[in-house]
Amino acid sequence: MKDSTKGTLYVLPSGIAEVNPHLIIPSHVTDLIPDLRYYLVENARTARRFLRSLSKEIVLEEIDFTIVDKNTDEFQITKLLAPLLDGQNMGLLSEAGMPAIADPGNVAVAAAHRLGIKVKPLVGPSSIILALAASGLNGQRFAFHGYLPIDKNDVVKRLKELEINSRKNDETQIFIETPYRNKRMLEAILRSCSIDTKLCIAADITGNNEYIRTDSIKGWRNSNFVIEKNPCVFLVYAS
Repeated sequence: MKDSTKGTLYVLPSGIAEVNPHLIIPSHVTDLIPDLRYYLVENARTARRFLRSLSKEIVLEEIDFTIVDKNTDEFQITKLLAPLLDGQNMGLLSEAGMPAIADPGNVAVAAAHRLGIKVKPLVGPSSIILALAASGLNGQRFAFHGYLPIDKNDVVKRLKELEINSRKNDETQIFIETPYRNKRMLEAILRSCSIDTKLCIAADITGNNEYIRTDSIKGWRNSNFVIEKNPCVFLVYAS
């Protein structure tokens, strides 16, 4: 049971592309943010830039930014949530999109639940969900795998496993890659997967260079597509 004397942890969306955040962040989120004085963030500089882009009236010097990243352990996070235990509200911000989805912010959310603190997620963009919705692939059953192995032999092996799982479970397989390795990832997919398997590439979602296309592996092989170094979501579906 949540304690009403404690603050609320707001799971706050941020932009996922270099565009005006007011185009993609709902007004009820932008209205709330100026009232928050405590933030858990993965990167303070990015968080400050995002808040400044929402409103020039936000006084950054009055805001407390605390880092929560992949190195934050359970003992540390409990201490970092002290303002919530004192009745103050806090915001949780990701580097991009929704916190705790392909993001280390989940440790803060898990700790809040353990401490009986209310968690309030607010609507905003998630590149993974937007890519799935725009892909035309199976949205009833899907799995997200984060980053695949870097080694070229390991990634081929993993891609073959995902293709088998997709066919066996009727499930869309979703993963991401660091932009500068996009070309190598696409080459591995086209080399590893069957010609009838579907591949969706969703790049720079909500951005000025947004590109979303679904085709068979055969179709992709026959195209003249050149993948750019933009954030990409890859979706594979074998039926």
